[in-house]
Amino acid sequence: MIRLLSLALGLAAVIHSAQAVTYPLPSEGSRLVGAPLIVTVPEGNTQPLEYFSAQYGQGFSNMLEANPGVDPFLPKAGTALTIPQQLILPDTVREGIVINVAEMRLYYYPPGSGTVEVLPIGIGQAGRETPRNWVTKVERKQEAPAWTPTANTRREYAKEGKTLPAFVPPGEDNPMGLYAIYIGKLYAIHGTNANFGIGLRVSQGCIRLRKDDIKYLFDNVPVGTRVQLIDRPVKATIEPDGLRWLEVHEPLSRNRAEFESDKKVPLPMTPALNTATRGTDVNASVASAALTRRSGMPVMVSAGAANSGQL
Repeated sequence: MIRLLSLALGLAAVIHSAQAVTYPLPSEGSRLVGAPLIVTVPEGNTQPLEYFSAQYGQGFSNMLEANPGVDPFLPKAGTALTIPQQLILPDTVREGIVINVAEMRLYYYPPGSGTVEVLPIGIGQAGRETPRNWVTKVERKQEAPAWTPTANTRREYAKEGKTLPAFVPPGEDNPMGLYAIYIGKLYAIHGTNANFGIGLRVSQGCIRLRKDDIKYLFDNVPVGTRVQLIDRPVKATIEPDGLRWLEVHEPLSRNRAEFESDKKVPLPMTPALNTATRGTDVNASVASAALTRRSGMPVMVSAGAANSGQL
């Protein structure tokens, strides 16, 4: 996992706007939405993978999961990039904001719209975790927020030989960006002055969004909105047509040593995961391959399913 952070830091100068990906809500019995998109890296390309991530409303980790082996600094001209715009909605109430830290995505259900807006996010570092398994609400909103780092945050920076000021005034250089939505008492959904962190674990526990994305939420999400944070690297659904789908992301490491290791973090073996990957109506080999590959994209695992490029 530490390699992803190092790659992103190398792209720190790349700043792009973005926009949410909007999906019509399926019926209550369905949770599969969207379709994968394939784009070709143009001739003479000089843009890193982060550029394509921002252009199509994806986080850096989402693109890396979907495109293993692609050069993150300079994707080769002619390369077919998979944009993971098909996904399984979290198995939660379709209300307010739902944040799945494991897939680094925020879902917003605008009241009465019949749609869901999906935005990529950056989350807390290992040891400075974004909360999980928590239901709260939007307490307040602040345009042009200031930032007062905690004493602990300043100490952590000092260990790395960096001096962090006790107060950072509002403005373009503020790590909180230009807008903040405060949830609970201690955390915020906010912008950033460094978009390279979208889709990575780089914050002090808050949720980061690209500039256009936080502006959209700030303008549209009212105070009092329900906010639910979950941690589900594996999502599964049985659709109304009887077909089973499985979407697997890399689980979040639980400590610094695990975060800095290149070893895969074990998937949590839950009853829901067992149900989704076993039974006479499941192709066990395809399900096993999806659990191993962890593409971050839905894979059809019903009996009779064949291996696909997503695996």
